[in-house]
Amino acid sequence: MSRFVRRTAVALLLVGIALLIYALADVALLIFGAALVAVILRALAAPLRRYLHLPQTAAVLVALLLIVGVFAAAGTLFGMQMRAEFSGLAERLPEAWKQVQARIAAMPFGDEILAGLNGFQPDASAMASRVAAFLTTLVGVISNFILVLFAGVYLALSPGLYREGVVKLFPKARAEEVASATGNSGRALRLWLLGQLVSMTVVGILTAGGLWLAGVPSALALGLIAGLAEFVPLVGPVAAAIPGIMVALTQDTSTALWALAVYVVVQQVEGNILTPMVAKKAVSVPPALTLVGVFALGALFGPLGVLFSAPLVVLIFVLVKQLYVRDALGHDTVVPGEDK
Repeated sequence: MSRFVRRTAVALLLVGIALLIYALADVALLIFGAALVAVILRALAAPLRRYLHLPQTAAVLVALLLIVGVFAAAGTLFGMQMRAEFSGLAERLPEAWKQVQARIAAMPFGDEILAGLNGFQPDASAMASRVAAFLTTLVGVISNFILVLFAGVYLALSPGLYREGVVKLFPKARAEEVASATGNSGRALRLWLLGQLVSMTVVGILTAGGLWLAGVPSALALGLIAGLAEFVPLVGPVAAAIPGIMVALTQDTSTALWALAVYVVVQQVEGNILTPMVAKKAVSVPPALTLVGVFALGALFGPLGVLFSAPLVVLIFVLVKQLYVRDALGHDTVVPGEDK
């Protein structure tokens, strides 16, 4: 009877947490974003503490300064070039869209398709209101980013304090299991982020190089977009390929086909070579779960849910495997991030 009660309590606990997160979706996603910032800072601070024997606070602050310094140096070295690349990309995309429309018009039922697409084009007053809404959203995004950054720094400076607070929200009999699960979740997220950084870097470099060889304009900017889009699995790479192929169409059809080949080959390399290599050292989540997570979290939480879908799936994957599959159901299973 006690085993049944234990399983039921854990299941109800997970359902309660899920309902609470859904009710406070925006706040929960901002907190999760701050936790990701803290994980990144702690991951960079760990070698500083180990090799330089710095105290925890100093190591985290040095890690923060290193991140700021790297971005500042990158902006100084490549800022002008990247601005030129993105400026050229912004100029070419409208022309690319015109060529896409011309090709659609030449297709059977092309006029009907274009008529449907043109129906989505707003008039001047609607465009003005959308620009105002966009600026308002942009201000909110910047404010939330600053809030997440500062919250992440505070979490990184005193992780034990906040972890203890989370543990005390659960019954004392479950405190040890919850503490273990939060620790494993943090380590799993750190491993996943490191693996994702490798994948994003390689995809960005390969895409930029391949598009440059294919003669696609603004290859560096398109490679950067592809690398950043890799953070959102499955959906991101497809979205990143659209502007690249559109820009390639401004050259000729063969260039567009070469661009398409570049994106396909890079994703094959990423999926069949890079990901298995990274998964040995990082965290591997079944692709089907990741795909379901992207669509489910996107439907529940909107664009932010899609953006954070992959790390959220990792977090949920670890918690379910440890707290439910192993601790509640009693099955033997490997928990990602668990110390051996």
